[in-house]
Parts: sequence; structure tokens; C-alpha cells
Amino acid sequence: MNTKKIHFAGETALLLVLLINSLGVDLMSKSGLGISTISSVPLIFNNVFPIISFGTWNYIFQTLLVITLMILKRSFCPGYLFSFVIGIGFGKMIDVHNIWVQTLPNVLPLNVFYFIMGFFLMCFGICLANNCMLPIIPTDIFPRDLSEILKKKYKLIKTSFDLSCLTTTVILSLVILHRFYGIGIGTVFCAFLTGKTVSIIQKFVGEHIEFYRLTGKKRMMLGRNVRHA
Repeated sequence: MNTKKIHFAGETALLLVLLINSLGVDLMSKSGLGISTISSVPLIFNNVFPIISFGTWNYIFQTLLVITLMILKRSFCPGYLFSFVIGIGFGKMIDVHNIWVQTLPNVLPLNVFYFIMGFFLMCFGICLANNCMLPIIPTDIFPRDLSEILKKKYKLIKTSFDLSCLTTTVILSLVILHRFYGIGIGTVFCAFLTGKTVSIIQKFVGEHIEFYRLTGKKRMMLGRNVRHA
């Protein structure tokens, strides 16, 4: 039986991504159970080389990801440059949410709830970002476009990417700091389950939503441009 799909503007989806992904990051950070695998890389570099701020390391990391994609595609992609603007907005929203998130009670049962809520918000936001047909944060663009370049399932590429970030953080922590830094049980959880969870969400939402752009004539079925099956 065919289900009538909900039409949803990509611009609205991108706005939601900025709102809920930044909230997800703050909730996971508040939980104290470990940050996301992607954030762990610039965080460890900031600790090893504190002369460069955490925010600057984030942009350096994102720049390297974008350059890698353009090398693999063997072409200059102007759309990737606009993703940095989105990244700035994302960082600002993290600061906004952080103001009130830090006032939440800090007890173990609630910390577990914060982490779970933050994780699912992040996964749902990644799902929207992958399909909004607009420039998104480089750290979200990289696994999405790499899965298309390599013609591999998104969940496989995303999990491999997260595990690579986790491995890099672990090696730098042990070799340079001689201890684990910025890594918790939640970080390991994210490394193994983020890609799979995003894939499941995309498959479910794809049965009910058709995305379109207010600024263009493009339309798409959610999940059609991401290899998640």
C-alpha cells in the first residue's frame, strides 16, 4: 500500500539540524559519558597544541575533510565552501544551548538520559542533514559523499570514519599524553552505533517524507541519495 509522503522543505530541515544537532552535542557533553568520536579529534589536538584553540582545530579538521573529498572527486566543489558558513552557525548554537544545558541537574540517572537523548538527536539531525540538498557541516558531508564516491553503504562508511577518529584520538592520547583524554564509554558507543542508527532512522523516515527545496525545483525521496540499505 502506497503511503502519501509528507513534503518537507530542505531549508527547514537544515534549520532543524542546526538546532537539534548542537543541542545533542551539549547534552552528550553534559552527561560526562564521553564526547562524540568526531569531536574527540580536534579536542585532543587542542590539548596537545593548546596554542591553537579548540574551535580553530575544528575548522582545520573540517578543512582537511573537504580537501580530501575534492581530491577524491578530482574537482573543485564550491558547495563545500558554503558548508563552513553552516559550521559557524552550528558552533554558535552550541554556545546558545550550553547556557541553559549547564543549569540542568547533574546526577547519574539524568546523565544517562542526557546522553541517550543527545545521541538520538544527533542521529536524527545527521539523517536530515544528509538529505536536505543544501550545504551542511563538513563532518557530516564527508561520510555522506564518501559513501557515494566509494559506492558503499552509508552505515559502513560512517562507522569506519567514526572508528578512525576514535583510533586517532586513542593513539595520540597514549603516545603524547600517556593517558586517555576526552574518551568515555559514550565515545566508544557512538563510534560503533552512530552509522547504524542513522541508517535505520533514514530508512524509516524515507517511507514518509519527500524533501524539496524552496530555492529550486529539485525534489527527492529521503534516503535515495544515501546508500543505507
